[in-house]
Amino acid sequence: MLNTNELKFDANGLIPAIVVDAQSRKVLTLAYMNRESLAISLAQGRTCFWSRSRKELWRKGETSGNVQHIVNIKADCDRDALVVYVEKDGPACHLGTDSCFNDDIFGNEPFSVQALYSLLEGRKAEKKEGSYTTYLFEKGIDKILKKVGEESTEVIIAGKADDRKETVYEIADLAYHVMVLMVQMGISVEDVLAELASRHVIDKKVKQEKMTE
Repeated sequence: MLNTNELKFDANGLIPAIVVDAQSRKVLTLAYMNRESLAISLAQGRTCFWSRSRKELWRKGETSGNVQHIVNIKADCDRDALVVYVEKDGPACHLGTDSCFNDDIFGNEPFSVQALYSLLEGRKAEKKEGSYTTYLFEKGIDKILKKVGEESTEVIIAGKADDRKETVYEIADLAYHVMVLMVQMGISVEDVLAELASRHVIDKKVKQEKMTE
């Protein structure tokens, strides 16, 4: 565990802190900490920064309620920058958006599970004509569940045949239809990640195996 005395603050006594969603790994904002705000963050388990414009401590969520609960903090190899992993109670940006980083300068947005989820949400809301996803939402929960069942069977068949390429293909189909189900039921990616994080699957499996020996 790194001692905070080993961190390198700049000439103004500040160190940049990149705030990242602990579950989705999405970059939320870039802020700055001084030694006092870092100490407060560590003591309270929630982000506290130094406002360069106001020249004062800035406890995230103190007025907005959008508190960021700290899960982990990592320093870079030069000890002069931090990544702060958080679980947030609301938007990270003062504009009300999930992240402060929304304006593309170059290239295309990389694929992510969250981006796909957002696309599916759009299909449900806007009902784009000719869209297969829209078709599923229009047919409703029974059709969606039927497709999840069919794709699960396809994964089993491909896996049983030891066909790696086909299994990957079928898993992707299954994942897509499961996400359609999630959107239909209002289950977010964060909900699933939080459930997985709350489990210790390997530990429980080992314990179960030992109990049956």
